[in-house]
Amino acid sequence: MASSPIRIILLVLAASAMAAFAGNFYQEVDITWGDGRGKILNNGDLLTLSLDKYSGSGLQSKNEYLFGKFEMQLKLIPGNSAGTVTTYYLKAPGTTWDEIDFEFLGNLSGDPYTVHTNVFTQGKGNREQQFHLWFDPTNDFHTYSILWNPQHILFSIDGIPIREFKNQESKGVLFPKSQSMRMYSTLWNADDWATRGGLVKTDWSQAPFTASYKSYNAEACVWSSGASSCSSQSSSGGWLTQEMDSASQERLSWVQKNYMIYNYCTDFQRFPQGLPAECSTV
Repeated sequence: MASSPIRIILLVLAASAMAAFAGNFYQEVDITWGDGRGKILNNGDLLTLSLDKYSGSGLQSKNEYLFGKFEMQLKLIPGNSAGTVTTYYLKAPGTTWDEIDFEFLGNLSGDPYTVHTNVFTQGKGNREQQFHLWFDPTNDFHTYSILWNPQHILFSIDGIPIREFKNQESKGVLFPKSQSMRMYSTLWNADDWATRGGLVKTDWSQAPFTASYKSYNAEACVWSSGASSCSSQSSSGGWLTQEMDSASQERLSWVQKNYMIYNYCTDFQRFPQGLPAECSTV
């Protein structure tokens, strides 16, 4: 499709014009570790996490959620970010946890970040898809979103879907739908595996490494004392039943064709006994 790059640029511009109405970081999150390396700034409108050779830092949402649409604007570590990992994810506690992951694997200056995604259910993951991006995520803020409802999980960037994980319980595929999750973000050193399989180590002369955040928005069902804040579908604002339309499917196909660099559903060497059941429709 010769017009796809033009179309995608227009979509990016349109998405960037629709800024999310977001809560104040003081109201929405707690910085949970890092000994001062995580900071809330600008009266709660901006948050930064930093990493040096002694420690990284992290945050978590004050609320737990059972389904929701979560958006965060991130500006990733500029320059030589090799060895670092910036994460943005949902997770339930316990040994049989559920988890929905965005992980951003740093790289040498000039090389692209790797966007790593995964879905865990009942402690089982191994559902990795990885992407490069059609822009430099260190130059400005971009919106990273997770839509999680009973039908599917949708990962999007600037309103453009990059991955869909459908509910295929009818085929025996586990799907996260019964455990409430919090939103987390962390910045930490993983130079034993993050960049080129651990071949490129963190250059601590570049520290501190800093990722910036703004406009966290959770349109979600808050879970508290065993009950949901969503008393009906109408109270969710439409995201609880949101599916992909034909335009979204086209954008998803464009991203996966041009920017996907790893898909577990095509890794026959990893699954010699046969690909996972959910891969038959991917």
